[in-house]
Amino acid sequence: MEPSDEALCQRVAKRDVAAFELLVERYQGRAYRLAWSIVRDPEDARDLSQEAFIRLHESAGSFGGRSKFSTWFYRIVVNLCLDHKRKRRWWKPWAGDAADDQGESFLERQPAPVTDPVDELGREQTMKDLWAAVDRLAPRQRAAVVLQVQEELATYEIAEVLKCSEATVRVHLHRAMNALKKTMKNMEKR
Repeated sequence: MEPSDEALCQRVAKRDVAAFELLVERYQGRAYRLAWSIVRDPEDARDLSQEAFIRLHESAGSFGGRSKFSTWFYRIVVNLCLDHKRKRRWWKPWAGDAADDQGESFLERQPAPVTDPVDELGREQTMKDLWAAVDRLAPRQRAAVVLQVQEELATYEIAEVLKCSEATVRVHLHRAMNALKKTMKNMEKR
C-alpha cells in the first residue's frame, strides 16, 4: 500500500529524501499545470513549480494536517504564482499580449477523436479564445477557475488554497463565469 501524501509530508519534515522524491513524482505535473494556468508562461511555470517544491521541502514541518496535503501544497503554488504576477505587473502595459502566442494548455494538448478538420479548427480556435478570456480574468478569479476545472477541487478546498471564505470563492467563480460567458457570446457574434 502506498503511503498517503500527508504521511509523506511528515517524513519530508524529518528530511526523508525518498519521501520528498515520491511527492515530487506525484505532484510535479499538477504543480506545473496549475502554475502554467495562472502565469501562462512555460518557463515561469517551470520555475514557480520548482520553487513550490523547494518551499515544500523547507516548510514540511509546518503542515499541520488540518487540510489535505494537496490543498496545502496548491496554496503554496498559487501564492507563488500570484506573487509573481504582482511583481511583474509594472511592465505588462509595455509587453503587449504575448501570452496568446505561448504554448498550449493541458486541455488543448489532449487528443481528440477523429473529426472533420474544419470542425477541429473551429474547436481549437474556441479553446484559444476561451483561454485568452481566462487570461484576462483577475488573478484570483483565474486561480479559482483553474482549481475548480483542472484540479477538480471543491469550493471549500479552493477557499483553503486561496485563504478566503467559501462565499468569496463563489463570488470569484460567479464573476469569472459571467465574464467567460460574455466572451463566448461575443465570439458567437463574429
